[in-house]
Amino acid sequence: MSFAISLILIGLLTIGIGIFSFLRPTFGWRMSEGWKVKGESEPSDMYIDSVKLSGVVAIMLGSIFLIGGILNLL
Repeated sequence: MSFAISLILIGLLTIGIGIFSFLRPTFGWRMSEGWKVKGESEPSDMYIDSVKLSGVVAIMLGSIFLIGGILNLL
């Protein structure tokens, strides 16, 4: 039973991270690279698209974990 609950929690956490990555793709860039640049600077479109894609993949993976955890409870 604890394995199922762990899967559900991991799934929810992964879905949350995926949604955040999809909605705010520039957040990670600003935290890791934005402070190194003087003045206004933005990440490339390719970077934004790849972060959004990784967010979608994280949502799908989290959904699989969530469904697996729910089915494991049954």
